[in-house]
Amino acid sequence: MKSAALKCNVLSDLVLFSCVGLRHVLVHGSGPEINAWLLRTGHESKFHNGVRVTDAHTMEVVEMVLDGKINKSLVDEINILGGTSVRLCGKDARLLTARPSSESAVLGFVGEVARVDPSVLHSILADGHIPCIASVAADEAGQGYNVNTDTTVGKLAAAVGAEKLILLKDVAGILEDRNDPRSLVKEIDIARIRRMMEEGKVAGGMIPKV
Repeated sequence: MKSAALKCNVLSDLVLFSCVGLRHVLVHGSGPEINAWLLRTGHESKFHNGVRVTDAHTMEVVEMVLDGKINKSLVDEINILGGTSVRLCGKDARLLTARPSSESAVLGFVGEVARVDPSVLHSILADGHIPCIASVAADEAGQGYNVNTDTTVGKLAAAVGAEKLILLKDVAGILEDRNDPRSLVKEIDIARIRRMMEEGKVAGGMIPKV
């Protein structure tokens, strides 16, 4: 979230929900921040079909930004607001086990979530804390992978048996006409999603979201 006020409002709501007994898991990425840090280190971001091409240097920056910077700042702010949050990434307690993407020859260290072990989340949630998870994972050998936040959160939601999955994005949603924000699609099924993808109405970074 680029707006500090908006971020504070969202985290305040999470703390409030936690205080009244709702249990939730916060999963985050931060594409713009990764882009900025890559530029600081003299590298430009490259994408293939909406997915970040991740070489060894990019993987190091991704992990530094997501796990070391963004995750820490979110947890700190939740705690300041009166909640109790716990820092995690997919590597911790073998929460997420990754495998290379089917397009690894092009994408490099981009992974897919092969397995979720939510054991650590159950104990954190039972104690009333908010798990805050950075979307970084590793394979069986410990190699780190950049995993898509949107698809990762879907796998996590299924693994913990979540009642709801909410995506917070800086886009209006699925649009019938990408150039007309008034064409928001408020309800949709899988068959229509597939048609919209075939027609190019859903493309790029919107594909993993849907």
